[in-house]
Amino acid sequence: EVQLVESGGGLVHTGGSLRLSCAASGFTFDDYAIAWIRRAPGKERKGVSVISNSDLSTDYVDSVRGRFTISSDKDKDTVYLQMNSLKPEDTGVYYCVAQELSTLPWVAVDKIRDPKYWGQGTQVTVSS
Repeated sequence: EVQLVESGGGLVHTGGSLRLSCAASGFTFDDYAIAWIRRAPGKERKGVSVISNSDLSTDYVDSVRGRFTISSDKDKDTVYLQMNSLKPEDTGVYYCVAQELSTLPWVAVDKIRDPKYWGQGTQVTVSS
C-alpha cells in the first residue's frame, strides 16, 4: 500500500518555525520527486518546494526561497520541509506529493503538475 504521511503542522506566530515531515512507503523512493504543495484559503493549490530523490536537486517558489529548506533522508524514505521566518501568507494546508522523475524534464516546482501520490495534508497556520 502506497502511503505519504505528513506531520509537523501547527499554529505559530509570525517569524516562527515549523518542520514538516513526509514519510513515504509502498513505492520506490529514488524514482520519484517529492514536492510540497500548499492550498491557502480561497486560493488555488501552489507548489512550494520539490526535491529529487535521485540526485537531491531542489527548487523553491520565489516567495519561500531563503526561508524554507527541503531535504530527503533516503535511509528513512522521508522528506522534510524546514520552514523559518514564517509569514501569515504561508498559512494553508500543506500536501506532500510524489511525481515520477521520468515525467519531469528537470526538477522544478512549476513542473509538478501530475503527482501520482498524495498525502492527506497538514495544516499550517501563521498568526500575525
